[in-house]
Amino acid sequence: MNVLHFVNAFFSDGSHWHGYDGIPRRLLEHIEYSLMALGIAAAIALPVGLITGHTGRGGNALPLIAAAARALPSYGLLVLMAVVLGIGLTPVMIPLVALAVPPILVTTYEAIRTVDPAPVDAARGMGMDSSAILFRVELPVALPLILSGLRSAAIQVISTASIAAYVSLGGLGRYVIDGLYQRNYEKVVGGATLIAALAVVTLGLFSLVSRFVVSPGVRRG
Repeated sequence: MNVLHFVNAFFSDGSHWHGYDGIPRRLLEHIEYSLMALGIAAAIALPVGLITGHTGRGGNALPLIAAAARALPSYGLLVLMAVVLGIGLTPVMIPLVALAVPPILVTTYEAIRTVDPAPVDAARGMGMDSSAILFRVELPVALPLILSGLRSAAIQVISTASIAAYVSLGGLGRYVIDGLYQRNYEKVVGGATLIAALAVVTLGLFSLVSRFVVSPGVRRG
């Protein structure tokens, strides 16, 4: 049997569309985990990236921090946190947040640092204070690159949130883990297809958001 046959068999089975283990429920769980991890990571990384990028202080340490965070194995960290903290949502959030922080942090820092100094000097000459320069001059120009960092983090989190199933939580990873255990490859392929589809939809959503929040002048530039 080929992959397309497994995909068709999974999505055409009515039992997969309702109930506790139905696609809508598992999809909502997966989105919930992903949004929670991305929100926590953004709350940590965006302020640090904006401040270090604006002031230029501490920027040399960011690549080292990012490299250390990226080197952490998500599954290994999940198992360690589950042993230390017990079964629950917290052990899942820690590796997902650790995965999402580096691209947001480094990209935000670089986005602010690479803003053309001419408008910044002009704003300073007009008497704007430091916070006004950051939020009214640098941030609008840096926004496309910052969004790209958030997009990269979102895709990585969505792809990795399936690890929640390893500690008895839900999400689309439930199909992959249960399918492998049951040798039900229809479930495995169906779950993997849903995760990939969610990642593609997320790319489209970020493209749409970019059109609305990024200044047309900045987009053309």
